[in-house]
Amino acid sequence: MSHTSEEMMAVAAARRLHDGDVCFVGIGLPSKAANLARATHAPRCVLIYESGTIGAKPLNLPLSIGDGELAETADAVVGVPEIFAYWLQAGRIDVGFLGAAQTDRHGNLNSTVIGDYDHPRVRLPGGGGAPEIAASCKQTLVILKQSPRTFVERLDFRTSVGFGDGPGSRERLGLRGRGITAVITDLGELEPDPETLELTLARVHPGVGVEQAVAATGWPLAVRDDLEESARPTGRELKALRALRTADERERAG
Repeated sequence: MSHTSEEMMAVAAARRLHDGDVCFVGIGLPSKAANLARATHAPRCVLIYESGTIGAKPLNLPLSIGDGELAETADAVVGVPEIFAYWLQAGRIDVGFLGAAQTDRHGNLNSTVIGDYDHPRVRLPGGGGAPEIAASCKQTLVILKQSPRTFVERLDFRTSVGFGDGPGSRERLGLRGRGITAVITDLGELEPDPETLELTLARVHPGVGVEQAVAATGWPLAVRDDLEESARPTGRELKALRALRTADERERAG
């Protein structure tokens, strides 16, 4: 069954989640990937959204953290301070799942501005809970499309810390979690080098060449010696993914 690059990205990201994981989910592609995991191989994955919903099981993809279906389908709804203080900052979240506008070689993320902060070309939604998620989750996954505009040598603004300036940065800052364990893109998957903590190409998607991933990166991208190719999406994964739509999309489709 044929698939798009965005579908490959969502499937590859979903495969990173395990059954029973407690996952703090961002809106957009992270939410699509997390709900795909729950619909396929990880039905007991507990999805937590920033608005205070724990164990959300939306039938439609949420448009925002305030989508009423998240609260209607959740196991519990608590206040935002409790989500952050009791669940996130206390180390009870296994996986944080984030998107971003930019990342750098050490997995730091920008979701604040493109261009100069005082006079930006684009004002983005901002950090929200992303800085705390990247700081405190046991591990953090990032999903975004790969291009020289998104994979940059230097961020326009550092919203969330991945590995800071390299080895030792997270420890000096007192950050609890392991940091970014994978960045999943439309071209492949990057993982931090164990020694340098620099994002390194670990896997390319079917039909993608190494040179394509290197050209789409704003720094000299390192490539693992044991580079692998992602397994193609199965029919079951694609069927479940294509069934995930927002309420508006479902209504327009009739």
